[in-house]
Amino acid sequence: MTPLPLHCSPDVAAALSGGAPVVALESTIITHGMPFPQNLQTARAVEAAVRGGGAVPATIAVMAGRLHVGLTGAELEALAQATGVAKLSRADLAVALATGGTGSTTVAATMIAARAAGIGVFATGGIGGVHKGVEATMDISADLQELAQTPVTVVAAGAKAILDLPRTLEVLETLGVPVIAVGQDEFPAFWSRSSGLRAPLRLDDPAVIAAAHRMRGALGLPGGQLVANPIPTDAEIPAATLAPLIAQAVADAQAQGIAAKAVTPFLLARLFDLTGGATLTANIALVLNNAALAARIAGALARSADA
Repeated sequence: MTPLPLHCSPDVAAALSGGAPVVALESTIITHGMPFPQNLQTARAVEAAVRGGGAVPATIAVMAGRLHVGLTGAELEALAQATGVAKLSRADLAVALATGGTGSTTVAATMIAARAAGIGVFATGGIGGVHKGVEATMDISADLQELAQTPVTVVAAGAKAILDLPRTLEVLETLGVPVIAVGQDEFPAFWSRSSGLRAPLRLDDPAVIAAAHRMRGALGLPGGQLVANPIPTDAEIPAATLAPLIAQAVADAQAQGIAAKAVTPFLLARLFDLTGGATLTANIALVLNNAALAARIAGALARSADA
């Protein structure tokens, strides 16, 4: 059997062997989300937020054909400055490893790596979902299928607001993925706390979220949970402000023939321009907020394992 080239950083390896809480973190936000050195500063801040919540951060990336679960300071800085880094999801993760490639991990690929390493909780910004105009493009993120089959609890500020949120929730329901709002009944919309859509479930206690994670395993259910954690009030951009800007960005993408994996990066970059950088500021705030909550859930998960 082909061995998995998985490498855990020393602190992650020690935490996993000792039963300490660990939170997986994606790396696409580092390589494709913002320029250097802001990407490095943000990555360090997110890791610090996990540590502040009592857990060990495990930033995940493929580097020279090895699946790194947890990056050293030097590795994190090297990734932040790397160019031509692939953006890896379920379809191309194995190829990157087999060919000795380097790539950052999306939500789907990070979930796969977290499961392989034995990590049950993952913090990100927002998940992918059903894109607007899906009737013509059939553009649906692999994140949704991954949530349906990989047993990792994902903490996100909902789905990215550039998406078709009603259809994204509908697909998640069809796939049997629990969508759990925290602190409110409404499903959050990434940069905005409000989407106008009611979340299917609400749990405010990290210990209960951890218990639900364990109960899914006891029932033999495949897949994970989506924990929808709204952006802090003082950092949000109201949905009414964003709606016309998102419509403009989507129209611009269609006019320029942007498709497939290029759609999300284009729309995020366009909204950065249209909001004068406000979306990036909000993005950083919500990722830090999600990392802190994920650490509390991971801590509760570790404590329940010891009970």
